Amino acid sequence: MRSAEPMPGNPWPHDMVITVDDDSQAVLDLLWVREAWELEPVGDDLPPRLAHGPARVSETVRADASADPVSWQQAWPGLWQATLAHAARPHDPCVFEALGRTDDGSPERRELLGRLIGPRAREDFGEPAFADPAYLEWTHARFQEHMLRRPLNAEDQPERRSLDALIRAWRAGLEKVVAIPCVGTFTRMLGPHTLLVTGETRRDPARYAEALAWFAESR
Repeated sequence: MRSAEPMPGNPWPHDMVITVDDDSQAVLDLLWVREAWELEPVGDDLPPRLAHGPARVSETVRADASADPVSWQQAWPGLWQATLAHAARPHDPCVFEALGRTDDGSPERRELLGRLIGPRAREDFGEPAFADPAYLEWTHARFQEHMLRRPLNAEDQPERRSLDALIRAWRAGLEKVVAIPCVGTFTRMLGPHTLLVTGETRRDPARYAEALAWFAESR
């Protein structure tokens, strides 16, 4: 979505680059654990429910002595905020270069991988949280849905359909949009350059334009 020079007839500014993250595994894993395990985390600004929630974790998996949904519920809000903070962090190409200079298993490599990947529910909650076959089933169904909703051409992309509002938001500092597959409206600024919206909002041109305009006005 960027060209070296202006392209006649193309309304997209040649130097505008917008990153869209609508399939973050870290975000999806957190949302899956919350609903599949029926967690009820308490926090000031937690996201709405998934638009297409997963099946409840089976009693067999729940009976696993190593599963600890009580501690997962307590940790969930903090991990959610940490995941969003990482999503809003600007991409640092120097991390990739530094990784190539570290040894496998070294503390330096682990630290760099943490900066690159960010928080992960699988590491914080452990494998028991994802042991139910429903996790893979939901992940597969989510992938299929994601592929089916991909626009067939550039003009059908949500960013193209709300281009005027997107340009204003970009001029106000927008660089990245994070979309979560949750119901309703949940529009937030994640730092000075990132906007969080639900998938529903992003797919609706009017609602998406409203969210982008709110970002621009808030800046």
